[in-house]
Amino acid sequence: MTNQDRLSALEGRVRALEARLEHADEEAAVPTGPGREVLWALDGLHARVDDPGAVMLVGSVRLPDGRHAEWQQGAGTDELVGGDWTASSDALAALGHPLRLRLLQQVLAGVDTVHELTQIDGVGTSGQVYHHLRQLSSTGWLHALGGGRYEVPVARVVPLLVLVLGAGR
Repeated sequence: MTNQDRLSALEGRVRALEARLEHADEEAAVPTGPGREVLWALDGLHARVDDPGAVMLVGSVRLPDGRHAEWQQGAGTDELVGGDWTASSDALAALGHPLRLRLLQQVLAGVDTVHELTQIDGVGTSGQVYHHLRQLSSTGWLHALGGGRYEVPVARVVPLLVLVLGAGR
């Protein structure tokens, strides 16, 4: 084997090692386990969507009553910015009252009857509670099960939690 052949073989091995190292760096950047990078979902969105971008809501939640809410929705920036925002005004307005948010939080936590809700300090009379429950039900944030029982529909759990999370920023 000539020096040139040995040099070519060595260069090939170095290229192969560099390629493996590059691939190892990419694998290390993929978040796994409990200590994963906080922005892993954003990194995935960047990899899939071109400018001007998109918004995505995603969540997986196990509720106290055993239901499992897995939900994902996304839309392009142009679609969102150019859309009719007023179509969401009733649903957002229903969340604009502190007592309604408190009632939603309690129902989501497993308190599901009007009787139980009226026992919570500061929620008011049963008439006031029913008034707020009607507002939440008419906009889809709550679903009446009958017998004075309510639940947050599974399709609304993640959007509700996303709104609460986003409002706290």
